[in-house]
Amino acid sequence: MSEEKAITEAAGRGTRSIPPIRLTDAEAGAAEFAGSGSRTYNYFEPKGRRATKYEDVTVDVQPDPDKYLTQGWILGWPNGDLGYDATWTSIKSSNWHEFRDPNEEWEKTYYVNNSNSVRQITQSIENAKSENVFQYWNKSWLPIVAKHVSAWSHVDHGLGMYVFMPAQRAAMSNMLNNAIAVNCMHKLRTAQDIILYNLEISEIFSEDEFDPTIHQETWMNDPSWQGVRENVERIINAKDWAETTFAANIILEPLVGELFRSQFVMRFAPLHGDSLTGSVIGVSEREFNERDLRYTKEMFRVFGEDEVHGEENRQLMQEWLARWTPYSVAAAKGLAPIWSEPEAKPVSFEDSYEGVKSRFQGILSDLQLQLPEEVTL
Repeated sequence: MSEEKAITEAAGRGTRSIPPIRLTDAEAGAAEFAGSGSRTYNYFEPKGRRATKYEDVTVDVQPDPDKYLTQGWILGWPNGDLGYDATWTSIKSSNWHEFRDPNEEWEKTYYVNNSNSVRQITQSIENAKSENVFQYWNKSWLPIVAKHVSAWSHVDHGLGMYVFMPAQRAAMSNMLNNAIAVNCMHKLRTAQDIILYNLEISEIFSEDEFDPTIHQETWMNDPSWQGVRENVERIINAKDWAETTFAANIILEPLVGELFRSQFVMRFAPLHGDSLTGSVIGVSEREFNERDLRYTKEMFRVFGEDEVHGEENRQLMQEWLARWTPYSVAAAKGLAPIWSEPEAKPVSFEDSYEGVKSRFQGILSDLQLQLPEEVTL
C-alpha cells in the first residue's frame, strides 16, 4: 500500500481558471442614511416621546399605496377588488395609520391576556367542583342557566365569527385590524367558555335538572331572545366593517350585552346560591369594558376628529345610531320577561335598563355624538 499524501493541488483535470473571490458591500447595506446609527425604528412618529414595543411591531406592518407601495397593491381578488379597498367602508380617513390601540395589543399580549382569562375560569370551576358548591344552588336557577346564560354563547359566536373576523380583514391598516382581530378572538373564546361551562354543569346535574341543549331552542324560538337574534343577524349581514364594529361595540354591547351580563346574570346568580356563573360571565364583561370598548371608542374618536373628514364621519355615525339603536332597544326590552323567571329578584328590569341607558348615553357623549331625536331608548 502506498503512503497517503496530503492533497495540495488539483490533479487529473488539467489547469482550471477559478475567478478570485472579492468581498463587496451590498449597495443598500453600505449606504449611509438618516438613522443608520439608530438602534430603534424611526420611520414612523410614535404617539409618545419614545415608541413602545406595540408600535415597533405593529405600525406600518401592513403598508398601502399611500405608504411605501409605490408600485400599487401587489395582491388582489378575482372580482377586481384590490388588496385593501377604502370603499369597503363609508368612513373616510386622511391617515388610516393614525390610530393607536390604547390596549397596545400585539401577539404576546394577546396570548398572555387570553391565557389569564382561561386560567381564571378554569381555576374557578375546579375550585367550585372541589368544594362541591353546586349543592347550594337553588334548583329553580338551573333552567335559567341552561336556557338563558348558555344562549348568550350564540351572540358571542355570531359577533366573533361573522362580524369581527371579516372586519379585521377589511380594515385599512394593521393598527386597526390588529385591535379588531383581538376583539374577534375574545368573542370566539367567550362563546366556547360558556359552552364548556354548560358541559361541566351537565356532568354534575341530571338531564331532568339541567338540559345542556335547550339553549339552542331558546335561541331559535324563545320570544324573549328573538330581538337579540334579529339584532345580531342584521349586523352580520351588513358589509361595512366600520359600521358593523360600531353597531356591535358602541350600541349592541352597551345596551344588550351589559344588560344581560351585569344586570341579570351577575346580580341574580348569587341570590340563588350560585357564586360561580357570575365569575365565568364576568370575564367577558371585563374584557369588553376594559379592552374592546376602549379601543373602539378611540378608533371612532380618531375618525370623528379627522382633520379632513371628521365632520362628515360624525354625521355618518349619527346615521348609524339612527339605523341600529332601535334594533338594540327592541332586543333589550325583549329580554324583560326573563327578569321575572328567577325566584329571587334583586332588581327590576326597569331599574336594570335605566342603568345601561345612562351608560350608553355616556359613551355617546365621549364620542361627541347625540342620540337622534327620532330614536327613543
